[in-house]
Amino acid sequence: MSDESSSAHFVAWFRSVAPYVNLFRGKTFLIAFGGKAIAGPLARTLAYDVNLLAALGVRLILVHGARPQIEELLRERGLQSVYHGNYRVTDGKALDSVIDAVGSIYVEIEALLSQGLADTPMANSTIRVVGGNFITARPVGVVDGVDLQYSGQVRKIDGDGIRAQLALGNIVLLSCLGSSPTGEIFNLAMEQVAEAVATSLLADKLIFLTDSRGATDIDGALLDELTVDAAERLVSLGDWLSTDLKRYLPCAVRASRAGVGRVHLIGYDEDGTLLRELFTRDGVGTVITRESLEQLRDARADDIGGLVALIEPLEEAGALVRRSRELLEREISRFSVVEHDGVIVGCAALYPYGGEQAELACVAVHPHYRRWGYGALLMKRIEGKALASGIKQLFVLTTATSQWFKERGFVERHIDQLPAEKRLVYNLQRRSKVLIKEL
Repeated sequence: MSDESSSAHFVAWFRSVAPYVNLFRGKTFLIAFGGKAIAGPLARTLAYDVNLLAALGVRLILVHGARPQIEELLRERGLQSVYHGNYRVTDGKALDSVIDAVGSIYVEIEALLSQGLADTPMANSTIRVVGGNFITARPVGVVDGVDLQYSGQVRKIDGDGIRAQLALGNIVLLSCLGSSPTGEIFNLAMEQVAEAVATSLLADKLIFLTDSRGATDIDGALLDELTVDAAERLVSLGDWLSTDLKRYLPCAVRASRAGVGRVHLIGYDEDGTLLRELFTRDGVGTVITRESLEQLRDARADDIGGLVALIEPLEEAGALVRRSRELLEREISRFSVVEHDGVIVGCAALYPYGGEQAELACVAVHPHYRRWGYGALLMKRIEGKALASGIKQLFVLTTATSQWFKERGFVERHIDQLPAEKRLVYNLQRRSKVLIKEL
């Protein structure tokens, strides 16, 4: 790649992330990860990426686990790991190992976030990391006749205290330990702590770093987007899911239902997954939302800016006839749009001519979303609206996509078959092909 093309690529990429920077500033993200993520080779670069998010004005809470480190410490001390269901049976000796392992990881994370060497991405950064007694715990108690002793559950979150620290620009670092009002310490499940904190603060994003690239179907294909209902079905059916996902997915479902904006499941074993998930259109993992990110609807006046951004490149390329912003404002009621995660990514318009003919016009889908079938969805919607209005014949004028329309039932015709009003304004220089479909 030449220096000039490399520079152009960099400029285009940098501009493409600007909307996300504007969107994320001042938002609250909770990033949760187990001990494997910290023990792995990418812990240092994860700290770099957390630092970048903080520098961009994101309010950050980190919640860490320590399962493998606890297991190793128990082995070194000649103690056996005992589980009942999803809980570790934590007696007094095991609790000592839990406290030591968690404390060691906590200090390690603080050190990673305190880097500032001149040749690293954290040069000139001033990150403040704070902890505190933000989590009140209670014992799980006796389950199926087994006393889980110092294994606990979250009882209460000091949301106001955490918000106060975030408002000061501090990163809040929480562990999988909690204290009771009587002063006892309990071993908590990291994912349950993350769920409780994210729910208490109604975080904009809850991000789980997992041992899988995200949720997958039975064939191993990544499910890049799930509604909370679909995620709940996956919990009950997904025997093929990884160990982490089996623990995290139920928490993700509950958090999403409780009002957390987005829940993301991404892998921790590939460099940069956190940034790629947040700052690219398609992401790299699974996002869980209460409702589908995709919305097919009638256009509104406040969609004008999004429509202009969508169709301008196609107008410049000659694929669409130019429409002024004023014209779009006057004709906005004729348009249908596809909105994906708040962004207009597709549009189409219906222009009636006489009683039984209408034009399907301005069919456009953003290049990044064409593989998702949005064009076909828009056409089906326009056909439905046409039929509801008594229209029996749709026509389209196109210079570049005639084959796409033919594959969907349109037949090439002569311009003489256009409505008289349309023939009068037919652009002979463009020589658009005329395609007609009987409804």
